[in-house]
This record gives sequence, C-alpha cells and structure tokens, in this order.
Amino acid sequence: MNAGSELERAEINQELKDLYSSLSEEDKEAFNIQLQKFLATEVGRIKSDYESVHGLNQPN
Repeated sequence: MNAGSELERAEINQELKDLYSSLSEEDKEAFNIQLQKFLATEVGRIKSDYESVHGLNQPN
C-alpha cells in the first residue's frame, strides 16, 4: 500500500474490510477470484523483477 503512515494504512484496511463486508456472497466470490488473479500477476512481476536485479550480481 502507498499509505503515508500506519494510521492511514489502518484506515484504508478498515475501509476495505467494510466494503468487503457489504458485498453479497456472489460479489465476494467474484472479488476473491479477481483478487487472486491480481495477486498472482503481481507476484509474478515481482519475481521477474527480483530475478532480473539478482541476476546482475551473479558471475557469468
């Protein structure tokens, strides 16, 4: 998260929890699927970035 402080981060987290709680079960399921896809994409991107940077430190 791009929160400026721990307080802001806590407020954002609470807002997201409240939003999620307000969703119907069908919408929660759709949200969870979309979240899983997003996280898988981001983890893959971070892994690729890490391997790219880490590879610079490896001898040929």
